[in-house]
Amino acid sequence: MAQQTPAARKQARIASIVIAATIVLWMGANWVGGQIGLPIKYAFLFDFVAMAAFGWALIVLFGVWRDGQQTKD
Repeated sequence: MAQQTPAARKQARIASIVIAATIVLWMGANWVGGQIGLPIKYAFLFDFVAMAAFGWALIVLFGVWRDGQQTKD
């Protein structure tokens, strides 16, 4: 098993924080929106922002994984 570089660990940590924060904020935004009666277009906006954050984190984590595969050899 190859050791990760400090930069890779930092990227993975940031991506995991983004994932956790996105889940909490996404659920909170949808709950608050339902409580105050925001129009449905805002629910879609929250969903799209969450998908963008998850997509970014997926791309970052894929890059970390690829770097780990290349340094393993």
